[in-house]
Amino acid sequence: MLNLDHDGGIEWSELRVHTSAIKSPVPGAAPEGALSHLRVLDLSRVLAGPWATQILGDLGAEIIKIERPGVGDDTRAYGPPWIKNGEGADTELSAYYCCANRNKHSITVDITKPEGQALIRELALQCDVVVENFKLGGLAQYGLDYGTLSLLNPRLIYCSITGFGQDGPYADRAGYDFLIQGMGGLMSVTGEPGGSPTKVGVALTDVMTGLYASNAILAALAWRERSGKGQHIDLAMLDVQVAVLANQATNYLSSGKVPQRLGNAHPNIVPYDACPTADGHVILAAGNDAQFRRFCAEAGTDWADQVEYATNAERVKRRSELMPKIHEVMRTRSTREWVRTLEAAAVPCGPINDISQVFDDPQVQHRGLRVSMEREGAGAVNTVRSPIRMSATPASYRNAPPGLGADTGAMLARLLGKDEAELARLREKGVI
Repeated sequence: MLNLDHDGGIEWSELRVHTSAIKSPVPGAAPEGALSHLRVLDLSRVLAGPWATQILGDLGAEIIKIERPGVGDDTRAYGPPWIKNGEGADTELSAYYCCANRNKHSITVDITKPEGQALIRELALQCDVVVENFKLGGLAQYGLDYGTLSLLNPRLIYCSITGFGQDGPYADRAGYDFLIQGMGGLMSVTGEPGGSPTKVGVALTDVMTGLYASNAILAALAWRERSGKGQHIDLAMLDVQVAVLANQATNYLSSGKVPQRLGNAHPNIVPYDACPTADGHVILAAGNDAQFRRFCAEAGTDWADQVEYATNAERVKRRSELMPKIHEVMRTRSTREWVRTLEAAAVPCGPINDISQVFDDPQVQHRGLRVSMEREGAGAVNTVRSPIRMSATPASYRNAPPGLGADTGAMLARLLGKDEAELARLREKGVI
């Protein structure tokens, strides 16, 4: 074990080096997934980190989620709505928590206590990956930082998610999705022209950070297969947000012109907008000149034959004069009529659904995007299916989002060999 002395030095005794993925099969487990040979220690909370680990869990990895005794992940309190347990609302299981925490085991450990820190270090020896989103240096005071854990387990992949990264003038700041959407430029290009800055309706920066984190972890694991070595991943939400500005970033870097809010319009394509109809709106997304020509044929106009509108580059230049003409034509028919007509002509289009309509949509229902996961003796949790479809190793839905500390005793017994007497002692001391 690794012990920290009072001066912050290190004493070594019975150091065990992790030399391979040592996850043992769980009796009665579902067929193996692509990542079923991996075990992940999840020290993260809220959304970005849990989103990343849920992706890994859906693909078969065993996820051990560490939560604070009596409190748990912050998002357990992000309600209502709460998940019903058959008798009423389960106020430790919010719908928000459930969106990012299926296929995980919840263990409650107080990492501020030396014995809690020792438990985490023992678990890290049994894991391939650690994911954490503490503030810079937050885990070093407990001996749970990458530098310490990698000495115990040189093959460990350790992913640190922060608002601003491990270095730089903002490194010590806390990061929140709303804040990063603003600082990272997304809000400057979201909303109506001349209107107020607007955030995206979901915590998109958190979600994208989780996606980048899972990709980085898989890349590090692939490198470990060749090198035998683990590594540290420094993932900053601000970095992610700037990266996913995509064409808006390169538009600026190429031209020096600062992109502005365009509502639902596209800076580089016309027509590409939400257009008013006789009874609502329809999305018209003519991504090339051939699609625009087909739209004009269905709309009964000769715009595609006019030199000023024939090419996308010309249409972008004349956006302000063309789009009002298109809107005038679109108002002559209902949304359903336009969708039926334009789909038949292979012109990209579609309605604007609310979330109830999304889950009633025939394609969404056919693809089974709503997944109901049973909780033993406590009703069901409805979640959204992973979009990852793999022919040989599909995503699986093994464990509903867990109650706080539901797996503490079983997991510490199975992984660390803790007997009932030791578990009782740890509970009495408030360690677990």
